[in-house]
Amino acid sequence: MAEPTDTTGSPSGRPRRVCVILVDRANYGRLKPVMEAIRDQPGLELQVICSGTMVLERFDQPVRVVERDGFRVDSQIHVELEGSTPVTMAKSVGFGVIEFASELQRLAPDLLLVIGDRYEALSATLAAAYMNLCIVHVQGGEVSGSIDESARHAITKLAHFHYPSTARAREYLLRMGEHPRSILGVGCPSSDLARRLDRSLDPAIVNGRGSGATLDVDEPFLLVLFHPTTTEFGGEKRQMEEVLAALDQVRRPTLLLWPNIDAGADHISKAIREFRDLADASFMRTLTNLTPENYLKVLARAACAVGNSSSFVRDAGFLGTPVVLVGNRQRGREADVHVTRVSPHRHEIAAAIEAQLAHGPYAPSTLYGDGHVSERLARGLLDLEPYVQKHLSYLEEP
Repeated sequence: MAEPTDTTGSPSGRPRRVCVILVDRANYGRLKPVMEAIRDQPGLELQVICSGTMVLERFDQPVRVVERDGFRVDSQIHVELEGSTPVTMAKSVGFGVIEFASELQRLAPDLLLVIGDRYEALSATLAAAYMNLCIVHVQGGEVSGSIDESARHAITKLAHFHYPSTARAREYLLRMGEHPRSILGVGCPSSDLARRLDRSLDPAIVNGRGSGATLDVDEPFLLVLFHPTTTEFGGEKRQMEEVLAALDQVRRPTLLLWPNIDAGADHISKAIREFRDLADASFMRTLTNLTPENYLKVLARAACAVGNSSSFVRDAGFLGTPVVLVGNRQRGREADVHVTRVSPHRHEIAAAIEAQLAHGPYAPSTLYGDGHVSERLARGLLDLEPYVQKHLSYLEEP
């Protein structure tokens, strides 16, 4: 039977070192409760590496939020090559492998914990795998659009243990040949933050930074977040223009967050700037970044979320926020009834927004977790037996 072999572990007498990789604001939002659970577990020692947009000034350096939350950041790694094109993404992966390898050698963790499908996380995973470090992957087995689909599955095949978010994702991991005993549990840790969230929203959170219209957060507003679909590079500006035209048609108070750094992000940002300059954008406010809790507060209070962020699928479901999901970036990803999927065409988007506004909030969904995931995950990190050499699991065996 194919199963974990070549057991390694931390030397007796010290806690097991778990190195958490944070590469963007969404990473931190989903891993923050896990980091708290690791920190509170006597048998574990938390290490933190921040990279990607976490350390970039133009994204408000989210690493500072991590530090303000009381976590020690052991390393900050700059890997992003400017340009937001496919070639700069590819080269950033290479820089990441080099830089992560150096820092992992210095920190000497017993386990590496990565989440999701970012190319920066793939860099860290590649470095760790070739350094014989044991890797734990959160949110594997999911299906979506963009290059994220391939990166996620690549991380899965490099990782030694898994914590998928849903029952279907667990089944897909098994179909990919991952051993049943390598799966530590099921559930997305972002549900933990959503469960304990105080939904009161200070207007200064939205209006204290950014630019544009002042929003009354006690009245219905839209939350918009649209990232590039990198496998459709070249079409993202037109897609964003369609989203903006739909918003212009609906003309409801809107909070728009700037996109991530993926290939095509500069084109999306250009479309937003042109819209603000050439159209009547008096209904819109733009903002760069929010802390994990504040982002969830905004998402919870939004009358409708519009765009293609994965948070609109998983977090908005737990919060009951109506969603209009645009385009192919989340194609195939599991979603509950709160999501309406549309093509990137203005009239279709606008009609879906109006329908979701008329519907109003949905009942909370536990598709992506019950809100008690992080403590179970931390216990799994303590109880697992690290190993190095992976083998294909044949699913006909028990």
